[in-house]
Amino acid sequence: MRDKLFNWALFTILSLIWGSSFILMKAGMNTLTAYHVASIRILSAGVVLIPFAFRALKQVPKNKLVLVILSGLLGSFFPAYLFCIAETRIESSLAGILNALTPLFTILVGIAFFQLKANVQKIIGVLIGFGGLCLLVAPSGNISFEHFTHIMLVLLATLLYGINVNMVGRHMQGVGSINIAALAFTFLIVPTIVILYFTGYFHLPLTHKDVMLSTLASSVLGIGGTAIASILFYMLVKRAGTLFASMVTYGIPFVAVLWGVWGGEQVTLWQMGCLGIILAGVYLVNKKN
Repeated sequence: MRDKLFNWALFTILSLIWGSSFILMKAGMNTLTAYHVASIRILSAGVVLIPFAFRALKQVPKNKLVLVILSGLLGSFFPAYLFCIAETRIESSLAGILNALTPLFTILVGIAFFQLKANVQKIIGVLIGFGGLCLLVAPSGNISFEHFTHIMLVLLATLLYGINVNMVGRHMQGVGSINIAALAFTFLIVPTIVILYFTGYFHLPLTHKDVMLSTLASSVLGIGGTAIASILFYMLVKRAGTLFASMVTYGIPFVAVLWGVWGGEQVTLWQMGCLGIILAGVYLVNKKN
């Protein structure tokens, strides 16, 4: 019972943290570009975790190092840029709703590459979830086709999340959560600094108030929404399994929508109805027979 309560506590905390991440991205992009915000997010996460990286390097088995780095790339690095670029054209609330498709991609990737068994119920759940997605991006859903490319970026990010969840759950059960996050993000420090340099961040007036506030928002996003959240997520995957961990996306869209409404974004009844359909599909995918 105590383990279940702890797992649900992790679930709630992650929903709040990641649901708030979408509005922090928007805040960061008030002044900075999508590449700046994503890079600062990953960089700040890496810097915070440096003290843990030295111990992690000794404790993580050598044959798992490549998987740890790959987990950082698939679970954080690439999705950070994909979400930021997507939010240059779509609302943060919509990005949060689309993120609810992560469990569906988790089950599809598990079936295709990780020998996860699927029954009729799970297949129906996947079909319902994708039906909700199709309705969401339909013109009658108040989403124009000029935004479709950016919507696809979010879907690609959720696919990468699904791959990462399965990989961590299958191949890294014996690796500590802090060790995974510390090594993954410390490795990503150098590439993010390079990206910041070539995208002109260091040539900005860094002492200007707006630049400082956007940088602060991006740093908070990295420390809370990436470093701390990744440790908690890896912990949840190993404690409760891949499917339960992917169910965090039940809570994320509702938090993201609430922040979006508070920030003045337009959230339609059509979008909320489509979210309900997507979550119904997710429920069937995760429901035990």
